[in-house]
Amino acid sequence: MSEPGRKRELGRGERVLAGLWRLRLPLPWPGVPHCNAWAIACDGGIVLVDTGMHEPGSMAQLERAMAMVGLKVENVKLLVCTHAHSDHYGQAGPIIDRAGCELWMHPNHEHATRRFDAPEEALARRLEVGRQSGVPELVLRRYAEVAKEQAPGIARVVAPDLALLPGIEIRTELGDWQVVETPGHAPSHVCLYQPDRRILISGDHLLGRISLYYDYGWTPDPVGEFLRSLDAVEALDPSPRLCLAGHARPFTDVQAHVEANRELVAQRVAATAVAIEHEPLTAYEVVPRVHGESAVHAAAWLLTETLCYLGHLERIGAARREPGEPERWIAV
Repeated sequence: MSEPGRKRELGRGERVLAGLWRLRLPLPWPGVPHCNAWAIACDGGIVLVDTGMHEPGSMAQLERAMAMVGLKVENVKLLVCTHAHSDHYGQAGPIIDRAGCELWMHPNHEHATRRFDAPEEALARRLEVGRQSGVPELVLRRYAEVAKEQAPGIARVVAPDLALLPGIEIRTELGDWQVVETPGHAPSHVCLYQPDRRILISGDHLLGRISLYYDYGWTPDPVGEFLRSLDAVEALDPSPRLCLAGHARPFTDVQAHVEANRELVAQRVAATAVAIEHEPLTAYEVVPRVHGESAVHAAAWLLTETLCYLGHLERIGAARREPGEPERWIAV
């Protein structure tokens, strides 16, 4: 939902390097006012990395950002998505319609596309997760009312023409970009790396500010996957010296961001373990002990993030769940 009274941003384009442009596109979410798409010169046109979210007027915002740097949607020769979340994939359909280009994306995109194809089933599943986690029925009803009014942010489901997997290279005038699998934030997440220029397009794996989100319920251990994905970025040789993230400005201290993400994950996993050390608790009861007392009525992602930490502790043998209605968790 939009924040009441908040003035929406406008699409903006800016040059990062010769042949590389940042397209800053507005978002309706509180605390996340915009996302980035990246245009890279290639073969008389551009490779477009990510799309922005689909909503009324969103294509006009993309056109505005592109026009500021002398580009058009019709210049897109190839569309690449770092992952299938709506703010990175949502406008894929209209862009492909206009440009006649292919879409390359990781094949594990069901976490987003199934929600679009079966929204009532997806909402029912989220409500059941909340119920099993101890969320009060009144809170669930209010969440359901809001969720039913929210648009999906995806124009339509578009299947990728090519599975974006390691070994695939994306050819541009800045050189060839390698695919680095980086699941955790989302099962479909990849980063793109140009080793000669040492540029990393990080999607939402590394952000300008340290902020954690995991797509819950699609893989056994998103937290463990995210940590291994940090290892994968750290192992790149030569190491990245410029990061183009899905949100915020480009930054250069890539290793510091990797370490800060590891540290925050460790802190929250430890806080989760401490919370269930002495008595079984529901995930809903654990949330304020990890994120602070004010978080108990906050956005649903704090509950799913906490569930991911509990699942990670279970995976490494440090916690177990006690079946029931709702289920509870206890340290072992």
